[in-house]
Amino acid sequence: MKTAINIILFFILGVSVLHAEDNTDMKVDTVKYETATFAGGCFWCIQPPFDKLDGVVKTTVGYTGGKEQNPTYKEVSYGKTGHAESIEILYNPEVVSYSKLLEVFWMNIDPTDNNGQFVDRGSQYRPAIFYHNEEQKKLAVISKTEMEESGRFDKPIVVEITAATTFWKAEDYHQQYYKKNPTNYYSYKNGSGRNEFKEKYWGHNN
Repeated sequence: MKTAINIILFFILGVSVLHAEDNTDMKVDTVKYETATFAGGCFWCIQPPFDKLDGVVKTTVGYTGGKEQNPTYKEVSYGKTGHAESIEILYNPEVVSYSKLLEVFWMNIDPTDNNGQFVDRGSQYRPAIFYHNEEQKKLAVISKTEMEESGRFDKPIVVEITAATTFWKAEDYHQQYYKKNPTNYYSYKNGSGRNEFKEKYWGHNN
């Protein structure tokens, strides 16, 4: 009799454990990541600030905003494809908000220059916010309006806000360039004028 009872208890406990494990898996699977896309000049420099944020799952640098298919770095850098060097951010909205991502974006660009960023010139280095849904669009417009009304800059805010189109991943050697080639990266960044601009307007050059 004891043997039969033990078997029944074992079966019940086993089902309960499996059920608990299933619930755990379901809870993990219900976390829905979202995507944000920004252009802020040289994508080498715009990637580190977002990589540091809690809640950012992955960042990828690439090209968007143009019509050419499968553009290469060489083609985009010539400024003939219509693309902008950009960053695509996969993030957990339960940890970091889109508004926070916008805040980091504004603090790492020159929003008054739509023909490049710092030492890099041309429309391929223009700053832009590429929204993925109406909520992102609304928040982007609000953030731009707040920036305009802040009086922080003495020139108009010219960052475009437009619907996201196809994002083309850049070549592998561009991904996490600041980690792969730190000497070249910091040499470029320190000479680009980006640090001085951030220090002047935001009090930091991280």
